[in-house]
Amino acid sequence: MTVHQFSTKDRILGAAEELFALHGFSGTSLRQVTTRADVNIAAVNYHFGSKDNLVNEVFRRRMDVMSGHRLERLGQALATQPGALEPILAAFVEPALDMAQDRHGGAFIHVIVRAYAEKNDGLRKFLSDQYGHVQRDFAKALAGCLPDLTKEALYWRLDFLGGALTYAMADFGLIKRPPGVSEAQHRQRAAQELIRFAAAGLKA
Repeated sequence: MTVHQFSTKDRILGAAEELFALHGFSGTSLRQVTTRADVNIAAVNYHFGSKDNLVNEVFRRRMDVMSGHRLERLGQALATQPGALEPILAAFVEPALDMAQDRHGGAFIHVIVRAYAEKNDGLRKFLSDQYGHVQRDFAKALAGCLPDLTKEALYWRLDFLGGALTYAMADFGLIKRPPGVSEAQHRQRAAQELIRFAAAGLKA
């Protein structure tokens, strides 16, 4: 792949991410994407083939990196603190909040919110197929810490954790960053509080 091809594909992904965040998936047309990316429709068809594939690739670009970080942290937690619940939760929560803090990932947080709000069965299947193994690995690790919790209850609580994490990533909460506190410090506090909350909920 040439540099020009890479930059064209990256421009399309960036434009699509921004527009999906603003208008949602159904509310964004390929014409809007091509206009913002300054490319023609043939470039979108060449790189992605369809709007559905473009949506999937917007997620893949961010999710691959975050999932890699999560699994790396999970491996470290299991190796250094076996049986401890909080390090496993930190491995799940902190990479997501780190991505939310990254200026390149900021718009993607709102894309995730759109994915929760809009019913898109194709996207849900794609995410399940591509990243379901990450949730299963975390569920297995958490089950080892919570032997009395049924599998069904564990997955319910993991689902609630995912919703709470998305809320924290989008910074929708009532608690705003206080004056004199850096964004990194604010996110770290959010991670600490969410991990404590999730640990208590999982153990309940």
